[in-house]
Amino acid sequence: MTATAEGQRATTTNGGAKPIFGERRGFWPQFGTYIFILGPFVAVIAAVPFAWGWGLGWVDIGLAAFFYTLTILGVTVGFHRYFTHGAFKAKRGMRIALAIAGSMALQGPILHWVADHRRHHAFSDREGDPHSPWLFGTSPIALMRGFWHAHMGWIFDRKLTNAERFAPDMLADKDMVRVHKQFGMWTAVTLVAPAVLGGLLTWSWWGAVTAFFWAGLVRVGFAHHVTWSTNSVCHMIGERPFKSRDKAANFWPLAILSMGEAWHNLHHADPTSARHGVLRGQIDISARLIWVFEKFGWVYQVRWPTPERLARVTAD
Repeated sequence: MTATAEGQRATTTNGGAKPIFGERRGFWPQFGTYIFILGPFVAVIAAVPFAWGWGLGWVDIGLAAFFYTLTILGVTVGFHRYFTHGAFKAKRGMRIALAIAGSMALQGPILHWVADHRRHHAFSDREGDPHSPWLFGTSPIALMRGFWHAHMGWIFDRKLTNAERFAPDMLADKDMVRVHKQFGMWTAVTLVAPAVLGGLLTWSWWGAVTAFFWAGLVRVGFAHHVTWSTNSVCHMIGERPFKSRDKAANFWPLAILSMGEAWHNLHHADPTSARHGVLRGQIDISARLIWVFEKFGWVYQVRWPTPERLARVTAD
């Protein structure tokens, strides 16, 4: 079995007869989706005038950088490379820690995230893909509509991906089901913790307010758009040195902020690879963290790229 075939098999486990969609998102979860997507988005827009003359200090910058790094790596290393694609195996404590860190990015509960992303790979850039920019055609208007849909429009669809079809292994994991149900609590933690730390470090209520804004709302909103750009931009423009069934491409300007996720072409050519940036000069911070975890013995059986794996997927 080729690496590509293996990756596709991993993303469609038990995918036979079960429907793509499961239950519909209820009113209050849907309301919460709007609040926690649009709220940080408004905060990002407001950030420029806020930063111009007041309201931003080094404590805010430090806390924002810390929580951004923690939570975005929770998504890239945890939700994506580990839980969705099985790029390595992890001990129980590491599994739970990665699930919590990813949940604190406020990109949705872990079972929904994994099911959505496995569905994305099963139907990438075809009918059934939850966030392809190519679903409406190739005209300028269709691509504008597709970009909006791929970037964030798809999130507001109340139809949930069927986790029984796309993530039965996650449903069978009691730890992951528990973290999934605790999403509201981790939402509160990721917003309140920066405010508490900001208040303590500056010993002021104003420090708590500015930390909540910058290291809470703005940080979450910024991380959202970095992640969503992988869905939208990296399926529209960029280089494609590897063979994949879709239009996934490398977009180097996003490489650092996305912790290596913007080397998206290799990922779709070989989904289970623990490293996405495999060519010269392609920095992949997520892969380096996995390497560190492996050295400490916290993760094992890491699926690192090999010359043989790369040769099978290199474009002619």
